[in-house]
Amino acid sequence: MTSLLLTVLLGLALAMSFAWLLQRLTGNCSWVDVVWSFATGAAGVVFALAPMDGSGPNTRQIAVAVLVAAWSLRLGGHIAIRAWAGQDDPRYADLRRQWGGQFERRLFAFLMIQALVAWGLALSMLLAARNPAPGFRWIDVLGVAVLVVAVTGEAVADWQLRRFKFDPANKGRVCDAGLWSWSRHPNYFFEWLSWAAYPLFAIGSGWIWGWLALTGPALMFWTLRYASGVPPLEAHMARRYGDAFRDYQARTNAFFPGPPNSANPARPYIGDAR
Repeated sequence: MTSLLLTVLLGLALAMSFAWLLQRLTGNCSWVDVVWSFATGAAGVVFALAPMDGSGPNTRQIAVAVLVAAWSLRLGGHIAIRAWAGQDDPRYADLRRQWGGQFERRLFAFLMIQALVAWGLALSMLLAARNPAPGFRWIDVLGVAVLVVAVTGEAVADWQLRRFKFDPANKGRVCDAGLWSWSRHPNYFFEWLSWAAYPLFAIGSGWIWGWLALTGPALMFWTLRYASGVPPLEAHMARRYGDAFRDYQARTNAFFPGPPNSANPARPYIGDAR
């Protein structure tokens, strides 16, 4: 087990080193998130399927591996399309301006932290796959359902945003249609929800270690809501669009979806914030 943990950690560090080199060669930091998504998915699949007792993978291990792969390919593929089109992530663009001449050095250190975070998140996948409970339980089925809903919801949010931006009638407006009228970051919400599926596989049958899988959704929630997700993106949008974005904030939940605040109706927007 120790060898497996260290090997995966080293692999993630190498993957994020490659991500750093790739963004330096292309000048586009979106490739960082592409590599992170694929690398984290690969780590989860290895954790799920690596032999532990000489026997082949059971149904739970295979289910977790398939779900991890589906999540990784969907997210990484979506970001790769944007990166291939030359769209840089505004969060990294802001860091480039803030860090100036120290950007490359500080970004490399930041990506090593991302590798460590990916390793911590992948541990939830390991615990989900390694639950010794016999058979495939009803709570495992619930875990499958939660992850399918999460991946589908995130894909729908991304599709709604893309469709909104490509409609000429919406030029100069912030996307507040569909799921984006219920949450300012529905894609982040569903991304977090996907990690909430793994504890369902891991917990139960008296296996005390399974409770550690709760660290996955907890870490992802903190990362998205309070660290590298919502705060830098909203700071960027507020600086660029001022009162227009603050109006959107006033009537729309930040993270968890909920009905729009009818006391703050929509007003015209200037600029395309996404």
